[in-house]
Amino acid sequence: MARSSAVLCSALLALAAVTYSSWVLEFVLPTGLSPTESFLSELEGYGHPFRYVFSAADKIAGLSTLAAAVVGWSAYAHHRSRIMSAGWLALGVFGLWTIADATSPVGCLVRPGSHCPTAYHGMFAQFHSVHALTSTVAVNAIFVAMFAMTLVAPRLQWFALRRVGLAILVVISLATAWMLIADNLPHDFALGWAQRVQVGGMSLWLLTFAYAVSRGRHFVIES
Repeated sequence: MARSSAVLCSALLALAAVTYSSWVLEFVLPTGLSPTESFLSELEGYGHPFRYVFSAADKIAGLSTLAAAVVGWSAYAHHRSRIMSAGWLALGVFGLWTIADATSPVGCLVRPGSHCPTAYHGMFAQFHSVHALTSTVAVNAIFVAMFAMTLVAPRLQWFALRRVGLAILVVISLATAWMLIADNLPHDFALGWAQRVQVGGMSLWLLTFAYAVSRGRHFVIES
């Protein structure tokens, strides 16, 4: 992988990590949503005052990730394995479906003080829309990418991804298990925070991946 390709791929991954973290703005913007009782997708829901800010950030994150996957897949053309190819493909799928996620926001949800002509009720009301499909595909895709890239990390000297990235992957997996288990229990069990840990972990993993690519082994592509 040429040094220039590594720099470009790393920069795109870093941009994706930062923009995918736009949800932290909810702590400084008057969103009117509780981090404990709301899903991040509600920040982009119809009628939300800042939906275009969060939606635009997610679209940039998706485009950046998709571009990073294309650059990485092309640059490793002479050296990639099937596992690495699966990782780049999964990363590209994550980027593509993150864009789809941002273009198919949830409908208006009933909250105290809200005025929704047609609305869904409850914590999991968002799952009545196509947004459920786009989110599910995106999350599963990045899990595949994380596992695949962790496996090939030693050969490419992606030491940060092998060590720090693996720890982040464990945390994300635990947060996901928290969400899946709590979904079948009678109370919410702070599901909003579970998702924020999950998505925050994904951003940290992308940032770790960006650093690993910039510091790892750079192949020279044969002519």
